[in-house]
Amino acid sequence: MKINKHYMDIEETYLFSEVAERVRKFMAENHGAALIKMGIGDVTRPLCPAAVEALIKASEEMGTAEGFHGYGPEQGYEFLRDEISDYYERNCGVKLFSDEIFISDGAKSDLGNILDIFDVDNVVAVTDPVYPVYVDTNVMAGRKIVKLSATSDNAFLPMPFPGLEADIIYLCSPNNPTGAAYDRQRLQIWVDYANEHGSVILFDAAYESFISDPDVPRSIYEIEGSRSCAIEFCSFSKTAGFTGVRCRYTIVPAGLVRDGVQLRKMWLRRQTTKFNGVSYPVQRAAAACLKDAGHKQIMENIAYYKENARIMAETFEELKWPFTGGKNSPYLWVRCPGGMKSWAFFDDLLSRANVICTPGAGFGECGEGYVRFTSFNTHDNTIEAMKRIREIFS
Repeated sequence: MKINKHYMDIEETYLFSEVAERVRKFMAENHGAALIKMGIGDVTRPLCPAAVEALIKASEEMGTAEGFHGYGPEQGYEFLRDEISDYYERNCGVKLFSDEIFISDGAKSDLGNILDIFDVDNVVAVTDPVYPVYVDTNVMAGRKIVKLSATSDNAFLPMPFPGLEADIIYLCSPNNPTGAAYDRQRLQIWVDYANEHGSVILFDAAYESFISDPDVPRSIYEIEGSRSCAIEFCSFSKTAGFTGVRCRYTIVPAGLVRDGVQLRKMWLRRQTTKFNGVSYPVQRAAAACLKDAGHKQIMENIAYYKENARIMAETFEELKWPFTGGKNSPYLWVRCPGGMKSWAFFDDLLSRANVICTPGAGFGECGEGYVRFTSFNTHDNTIEAMKRIREIFS
């Protein structure tokens, strides 16, 4: 028996596990410290009333003989796929067909599982810094990875360069961790590259609901030619606070064909083999969040987090710390003061301000010297954290 030795090639400790371990050690030595967590991208606002009402109603249905639901369709219930299709038409001007939409239990899952339909010999391009899952899932499979440097010189938005050969391209916009977002012109260049080279773009749109700039697409399908080269991933985790509820969707257009095969059919076959779907009550709750009343409620929560981002941005501007993000993103990517390294600043901020951020070095080599702050906290905690930071670093 042989194991998959490619697992030996990934970092032994996942970034956020290392953050949690350092915090645990700090708390063991500093009992009672009032920590404020601004590192991990977990939400703090409760589920909106429409989602809660739908969860309760659907759960009560499940307690009746006539309303009980067993195994659901692996692709997702039609009522939710139709709501998503309507949502895209209203908010992006994009028409999706129901059978192009696949419901699942999380963005992290699908971003890794989608690789099942691609050969291991494909070359993968990722930005650096990058969400670790993009890299680790491909390293586990043994694929060659090409890094696209995202720095202040290119506004953290790397573009195709002469000689780039990539079969699979991961793009996240608004980006995690940098908060930078591709405008239409830049995204069109990537789409044109993918179509010319026969590549597939895996487009992570998990933070689309935070976009306020009209020149920043909320979906890659707003870009001409994208339906023949891109798969889009989106989530209810940040949009509707479903990090603990688990629901997301992946869009594979019918026009996306590679090697003479429609990738939509391949993904459907993969899902029907390896996935049993998301529970009926969760899908009812997700659908409720996209209807008029529910959508208004979840956007109130988004506005709450965006106000936190504004408060943070105001503080960093006052301190003259260069940063990106905050406007179209819940994340602020901040250069460490005084030329400090990422982990050194993390430890310093933790010990002196009792504030937790995420070290940029954990997202890749180009992340060294930066940290990520999230706006997913309460107003009171955000204000207090910024107060502590100003007092220490002013």
